[in-house]
Amino acid sequence: MIPIAKAPLLEGKRGLIVGIANEHSIAWGCAKAFRALGAELAVTYLNEKAKKYVEPLAREAEAAILMPLDVRAPGELEAVFERISKHWGTLDFLVHSIAFSPKEALGGRVVDVPRDGFLTTMDVSCWSFIRMAHLAEPLMPRGGTLFTMTYYGSQMVVENYNIMGVAKAALESAVRYLAAELGPKGIRVHAISPGPLATRAASGIPEFDSLLEKAKKKAPSHSLVSIDDVGAATAFLAHDAARLITGETLYIDGGYHIID
Repeated sequence: MIPIAKAPLLEGKRGLIVGIANEHSIAWGCAKAFRALGAELAVTYLNEKAKKYVEPLAREAEAAILMPLDVRAPGELEAVFERISKHWGTLDFLVHSIAFSPKEALGGRVVDVPRDGFLTTMDVSCWSFIRMAHLAEPLMPRGGTLFTMTYYGSQMVVENYNIMGVAKAALESAVRYLAAELGPKGIRVHAISPGPLATRAASGIPEFDSLLEKAKKKAPSHSLVSIDDVGAATAFLAHDAARLITGETLYIDGGYHIID
């Protein structure tokens, strides 16, 4: 019989949370779950405008580190990992919850997407995760877990998701390759695929309200996922009990993805 834990399940673990924009962000749901289980956190914010929304949340989560991070700004990503290296020395988990596509790229057909829009979409939504994995690897000598956020539109054509679906498909493939390459070092890699959520990022998708209604009606659970649902499932995968689970795309969508 497995004894019931009397201490926080992730006590002593340290992790970086990237992508909190406000209290509705998926990354915030993850931060709350990790902190509730005893983990120490480092948190980033996009820019000075975003800082006023993120800083109070970072205080609530008792974040040890709070830094700006725009992955398109030269040197900012490296600065975050350098600070973590100096402050903690090691890292146990990383949550990458950022994606971006210029309006003209996201709003049009994939076949018409301009080169600059395509490259920006892939750079922020996919390559930044690969780069974070590269920087995290030397900070995980005893292993760890890397997470990124994806969506069902990577596998099926979702109206208005367009070029972001292409980027998320690339991201999920990257997860599998990173899992294979980093597995021998005890580093696990996962893509988390929540159902539609009313986040700031989702507000850029045309007719998103219709997508939410469809998801609620179609999912076997007949309910929408919350950021807390996503956070709890993500935090579980960072626990040592999940040490042999890697390379997965975990759907947290009330079963939406299994219904035609």
